[in-house]
Amino acid sequence: MSNSKSPNTGSALEVFKVFLKLGLTSFGGPIAHIGYFRKELLERRRWLSESQFSQLLVICQFLPGPASSQLGFALGLQRAGWLGALAAFIAFTLPSALLMFVFAALLPQLGGDTAASLVQGLKLVAVAVVADAVWGMAKNLCPDLSRRLMAVAAAALILLFDAAEAQLLVVAGGALAGYLYCNAETGSQSVLNIDYSSRTGFILLGLFGALLILLPLLASDSLAAIFYQAGALVFGGGHVVLPLLEQGVVGQGLLDKDTFLAGYGAAQAIPGPMFSLAAYLGAAADNHSLAGATIALLFIFLPGFLLLAGVLPLWNRVLASVALQRALLGVGAAVLGLLGAALYQPVFSAAVNSPATMAIALVGFAMLRLLQWSPLAVLGFCVGASFLL
Repeated sequence: MSNSKSPNTGSALEVFKVFLKLGLTSFGGPIAHIGYFRKELLERRRWLSESQFSQLLVICQFLPGPASSQLGFALGLQRAGWLGALAAFIAFTLPSALLMFVFAALLPQLGGDTAASLVQGLKLVAVAVVADAVWGMAKNLCPDLSRRLMAVAAAALILLFDAAEAQLLVVAGGALAGYLYCNAETGSQSVLNIDYSSRTGFILLGLFGALLILLPLLASDSLAAIFYQAGALVFGGGHVVLPLLEQGVVGQGLLDKDTFLAGYGAAQAIPGPMFSLAAYLGAAADNHSLAGATIALLFIFLPGFLLLAGVLPLWNRVLASVALQRALLGVGAAVLGLLGAALYQPVFSAAVNSPATMAIALVGFAMLRLLQWSPLAVLGFCVGASFLL
């Protein structure tokens, strides 16, 4: 087995600083966040290998919960252990949780043209970032014809059957196709840097299941129970969790529908994870209290992090099996197909509606891919160009 590990010698403060920057600038939703993470942590800082990044991405796609936040948690864990994971979560989430209140108050007061230009610019940033991520990952995840065909098939199926269940089936199909058609050798993947035991992993998985059962039994209408269930049962990212949250907070009579939709509207224009909507909902459901916001925010992220942390120490066992590695190669191709489908729908289709917006997106992509400029510079260009339009 390969021993090409990135040394786990980073500090939690280093992780916090990097993820705070990402939390302030990562617009575009979970798919775009993957591109930001890859550009900043793999290409620029070399915190881990391409193989390790791909493995973490695959794991997070398999598990329920907020995929981009789980990936950030795992990247922090790889770099600086448990404190690094906690630092990554807090730094990446805190800006969006705070901005929820600011945007909810200010966005309706902006002029129609100003608000439209701002949102349009942020959408174009997402096009450039996701396109750059797909381009960069294609070489590693799909270097041969068989995996390229798997990726194309995965993208086509997702575009034809747009549902969270379809994503799970496509990933499972990728695993089967990889097992049948891909070649792998034991040791071809870099091992992950996990400094706790499988026993700890099983304890965390048991805690995940215990909370899922006990919280509704203790108080089914509590914020902890509502938001933990939503975070534990959602596949497919932030937008998919919205029906579960509406059923919980509106269905239980904690909020009216207009208040819920106002928070969702504000969440579209913020950087960072969509799950930060929980801070708005928790506060609004509890007389705008900080305690309500904190409980909702923690409990919507907790199940995904427990699952991820429970699975990670078991993952290196996968790398000892040639059959499982072959399946993993197919899953990687399927995940690239998912990203490619997301690049078209909804990222590209929602942002590019004229030759001018197409030109802005292409320049943004060139700034990332050819000039190697930072995503923050692309953000400034796309938003500024949108206002000029």
